[in-house]
Amino acid sequence: MFKNNTQGYGWLSIVFHWTSAVIIIGMFTVGWWMVDLDYYSPWYTDAPHYHKSVGLLLIALTLVRLLWKLSQPSPQAQGKKWEKKSAKITHVFLYLLIFSLFVSGYLISTADDRGIDVFNWFSLGSLGRLFADQEDFSGMVHEYVAYVLIALASVHGLAALKHHFIDNDNTLVRMLTIKQQKEQK
Repeated sequence: MFKNNTQGYGWLSIVFHWTSAVIIIGMFTVGWWMVDLDYYSPWYTDAPHYHKSVGLLLIALTLVRLLWKLSQPSPQAQGKKWEKKSAKITHVFLYLLIFSLFVSGYLISTADDRGIDVFNWFSLGSLGRLFADQEDFSGMVHEYVAYVLIALASVHGLAALKHHFIDNDNTLVRMLTIKQQKEQK
C-alpha cells in the first residue's frame, strides 16, 4: 500500500501527486492575483512572501517526489502506444516546467542580493545579480512558464478524464485509490 507496484500507485505517490496539483493550482491563482496588488494593499508584501515560501516548499516536495518516483516501479500505462509515449513526455515536461518556475522565481527574488525568507523559518541565500535586467527577464519567463505549466497540467487532467469516461480504463482510478492494488510477492 505504501509503495508502487506494476498494477498501481502506493499511497505516498498518490499523496505527492495530489498535493503537488493543489499547490500548483493555488500558486498559479495567487500569482495571477498578486501581480495586480498595489502598494496600499495589505497583501502587497504578504502575498509575495507566502508565494515564495510555498514555492520553495514545492520545489523541495518535487525533489523528494522525483527521488521517490525514480526508486519505485511504474505502474503499467494503459492506452495506445502514442498515448503512453505522450504521457511520458508530458510528465518530463511537467517536472521541467516546475524546475524552470523555481529558477526563474529565485532569480526574480534574489536579484537585489537579498535571500528568500521561507515562512521566517530560514532564508535561502542570494546569488545576486547574474545578468542585466535579471528580475524583468526572469519575471517574464516565470509568467509564461506558469501559463504553459497550467495548460499542460490541464491537458494532463483532461487525458485522465478521457481515459476514465471514454476508454473506460483505470488510469484515473489508480491515482485516486489504492483499493485495486495487490502487493506482489
